[in-house]
Amino acid sequence: MMQLYAPEKIHNVGLFGHVGCGKTTLTEALLLRAGAISRLGRVEDGNTISDYDPDEQKRGMSINLSVVPLEWSENKITLIDAPGYADFVGDMASAMRVIDGAVIVMDASAGVEVGTEKVWELAVSQKVPRILFINKLDRDNANFFRCVEQAREILDESVTPMQIPIGVARDFRGVISLRQQTAWLCSGKQDGKSQESAVPADLVDQMHEWRTQLIDKIAATNDDLIEKYLESGEDALTPEELVRGLRSGIANGSIVPVFCGSGLQVSGMGHLLDGIIDSIPSAARKLTPATNLLNHEAISLRAAASEPLTALVFKTLIDPYGKMSYFRVYSGEFHGNTTAQNPRLRKDERIGHVYQVRGKEQETVALIGPGDIGMTTKLTETTTGDTLCTPDRPIELPAIEFPTPLFTVVVKPHGRSDLDKLGLSLARMLEEDPTLRTSRDVATGEALLSGLGESHLQIIADRMKRKFDTHVDIDLPRVHYRETIRRTADAQYRHKKQTGGAGQFADVTLRVEPLEPDPSREDPLEFVNEIVGGVISRGFMPAIEKGVREAMAEGILAGHPVVDVRVAVFDGKEHPVDSKEIAFMTAGKQAFKLAAQKANPVIMEPISVLEITVPEEFAGDVMGDLNTRRGRVLGMMPAGRGKTTITAQVPLAECLRYATELRAITQARGTFTMSHDHYEDVPAHLVDALIETFKRERGHE
Repeated sequence: MMQLYAPEKIHNVGLFGHVGCGKTTLTEALLLRAGAISRLGRVEDGNTISDYDPDEQKRGMSINLSVVPLEWSENKITLIDAPGYADFVGDMASAMRVIDGAVIVMDASAGVEVGTEKVWELAVSQKVPRILFINKLDRDNANFFRCVEQAREILDESVTPMQIPIGVARDFRGVISLRQQTAWLCSGKQDGKSQESAVPADLVDQMHEWRTQLIDKIAATNDDLIEKYLESGEDALTPEELVRGLRSGIANGSIVPVFCGSGLQVSGMGHLLDGIIDSIPSAARKLTPATNLLNHEAISLRAAASEPLTALVFKTLIDPYGKMSYFRVYSGEFHGNTTAQNPRLRKDERIGHVYQVRGKEQETVALIGPGDIGMTTKLTETTTGDTLCTPDRPIELPAIEFPTPLFTVVVKPHGRSDLDKLGLSLARMLEEDPTLRTSRDVATGEALLSGLGESHLQIIADRMKRKFDTHVDIDLPRVHYRETIRRTADAQYRHKKQTGGAGQFADVTLRVEPLEPDPSREDPLEFVNEIVGGVISRGFMPAIEKGVREAMAEGILAGHPVVDVRVAVFDGKEHPVDSKEIAFMTAGKQAFKLAAQKANPVIMEPISVLEITVPEEFAGDVMGDLNTRRGRVLGMMPAGRGKTTITAQVPLAECLRYATELRAITQARGTFTMSHDHYEDVPAHLVDALIETFKRERGHE
């Protein structure tokens, strides 16, 4: 059992980076070096501590965040291995919300990738202290110094190496500590141990060059340090002063320390763990903003056992056996078998057992202390982002900010047995993943599911099948076209039917007129009775209107509902015996169809407004792509940091997969928002295709 640590000995650290940079292997290497495991797991074999989910093992990449604590130098370091793929940034946001610092992992052969940039921007916006770890120095084409140069150019000048490598690629054999001016050579046994050695003679000058840069940065964090440095040189600064200056620089963002090594070789792990303890603030040094709901005042929470309980649920997992809620304690202690209040719902939650977790392993404990991370089960109503606190002190922590869903599909039950399970399964998925949204297609009644991308939603469908035995099919949603008319026309229709007994008779003459589009208009039809002389009784008008509405619902050209129409009934006939409501409903319906066909009917499509933010070098490609989508560019504005925002109107039919396609165009560096704007006439050359599709769907040739 892992002992209970005081907040000043707890460091909650997120591992982030571009997909494939080696975060999960790095997690294994850190666990092995710390003695938490005895053997290095492999992503390819599906036996790593953090990637335990079947979906992760199947795809060979992280999909969920994973909590992995270890003990090092009488400290507890809780690693949160976060997904790197863009479709799973919801877990990245959750992890970023509860950590004390971030280790951003880079592939030494790839340099700064798009995932690196996005994580960096998120960490900066959240004011999270950062460490860079340049991984995979044993790979072909690895180049530590190129990575540092790219990081300084693309990310920030604050990037400051604490180490330099000894050799690269196949010749990589260790690292040089710039602070200690000592070399550490790999043991070659993949056990994480290294041998202290003198700095190779051919690297001494290079070490001094990079050490001078490091000391310059550290000294600049404090007036006393810079004065001592300028007067007596770098050797006058004690190791304690260097650590204090380093922590100060990390806290204010002027220093982002860079460590290096190889997760696969378990090289550099001890130095990285030491660097985390030296560089990342402990939980005790973090003051967390919150709101006291008794007086709605802003307060700051301190990680102390003497304080009342305040904890944030940052991750929820649901399976057929129940719900698991991961939380961080910001103040007080989280005891099992107690009661806590959810201030958002103003309801108490019964707390059962609480657990320490390492990947999928769970260990029951009596309590989770301040600053620490744990898990509990069977919370009935608390979801991700909710606060739990003592009932007599309602305090609410800021919620987690999740990205907006951008990709929508229709979710259909695969078989009859799946229909009854679909609603509950979707509800559980929404509770587990806050980046999902569900809605209903108002025209078809089908369930719509929105997420962050195609891969995201496909994995959700697989998860529903695996966890809840609910088989679903997903497809792109229908585009809801509309039809209307562009000029005035009239028509007459006589309905006459004799069946031997009482017959049916109705004669209706009506006029159709286009109405100006009005978004505030709730009724697509303006129905007017212009009958003079009583040729049609007033009592038959509702039947005629009903027939007109049926015809409008069925469409004129391609089966889409008709909108913005005024219909005036101005003539007709009735029979004293045979006229009935059903007859006038039929006559009204057919008269409308005849008149609408003569009134220049058109099909209209929904037009969306896209606001697309991309690096400037991709702006031309995005503009060209918008032209192929029948888009109209409304404007371009600089968005800062070398980015441009393009605003354009694009038919919805042309951008159903835009979340995926924009990634391809911009190497995943582009973002966008989309909102409905208005309807426009479909171009003439596309109308025939829509009509043919309608006929084919109805079984016509």
